[in-house]
Amino acid sequence: MSDERTARATLTAVAEPGDAFLNRIIDHCGPEEALETIRTTRLPDGLPATPKELQRLGNWRIRLIAAEPDQDMAVCAQFRGRLICPGDPEWPTTLDDLGAGRPYALWLRGPGDLRYGCLRSVAIVGSRAASPYGLRTAADFASELADDGWTVISGGALGIDAAAHRGSLAADGPTVAVLANGVDVPYPASNEGLFAEMARRSLLVSESPPGTHPHRLRFLVRNRVIAALSRGTVIVEAEARSGALNTANWAAKLGRIVMAVPGPITSRSSAGCHRLLREEGTTLVTRPEEIIEAVGRIGADLAPLPDTPVLPRDRLEPVTRSVLEAFPARGATGPAQLAVKAGVDLNTVNAKLGLLAAAGFIERAPAGWRLTKSAKSPTGPPAKQPPDPGEAPQ
Repeated sequence: MSDERTARATLTAVAEPGDAFLNRIIDHCGPEEALETIRTTRLPDGLPATPKELQRLGNWRIRLIAAEPDQDMAVCAQFRGRLICPGDPEWPTTLDDLGAGRPYALWLRGPGDLRYGCLRSVAIVGSRAASPYGLRTAADFASELADDGWTVISGGALGIDAAAHRGSLAADGPTVAVLANGVDVPYPASNEGLFAEMARRSLLVSESPPGTHPHRLRFLVRNRVIAALSRGTVIVEAEARSGALNTANWAAKLGRIVMAVPGPITSRSSAGCHRLLREEGTTLVTRPEEIIEAVGRIGADLAPLPDTPVLPRDRLEPVTRSVLEAFPARGATGPAQLAVKAGVDLNTVNAKLGLLAAAGFIERAPAGWRLTKSAKSPTGPPAKQPPDPGEAPQ
């Protein structure tokens, strides 16, 4: 392993992910000199620092004593993992959009190619305490996106994240979990089987070396990587203080598409989604096709219009339909009254009455004709062979 790669592997162990001060040092003098800066706590000439940044430099020096990059790489090799750095063929250039908050390097586990997978990718995130509605929506969206060749990116958490990963795997599609811990640490433990399957078929990603356990702030920090890797982020369910909203904020900052799925107005799990939908720039999505339209090629990935059900009355020709619309909602009426309301002559009404009766829309009554019970339902009577407008009434 080159000195630069060793330096970057070490930096992932001594500093919190995406530290802007450390990235400034790396930009100024390179990762090897950045490591030397930490070792000596002497800043390169011409690089200013605040007192808080100098304090962090001292904290990194303490961590450097315990850093063992060679051992981290050996552990990584045991599960056929790898370290990728900026400039590598597999490094996604979209991470550069994070600027001073970009990762120093990434630890990967699994056969998937990160850069290639992110070319057509969508992040699906949401609440850990998801409802059955949210879980099914996330899984269905991920499955259909995978069928269309899109990579699903999420955070490997309980709830919406896990449902999205499982939905993609069920469709034999690629999925990427960006973790707040080492790629060999199954957290949460209940998702251990999911992570094992992803390591076998897809990809686990982390900014921290193997063996690293998560803490709260790292979950928020990793959200920026989820947003940067994907072309758009879908929030399926999110409470008012959900971490998924942090991912949406990062997506907006990075110029990515932000999408949200509406839920019941009484659901706490959807309160964050509804807040996003009230803000400018958030796209409401209810189908995978709408997600693809939002993040896909302009003019080429348009979502088809939803199918509109064709009801039996839609098949009636205009005059017959006008006679049907002339019927009162309750009670019976005679041909003469229908002729006046429909604006047609009496002979035409009598001809259409037979057609409407044969189609199940109307029936005889002591005082004339009335709508059938099924004709009053939203869908109308059961579909029958459309009557021939020229056919004589029976």
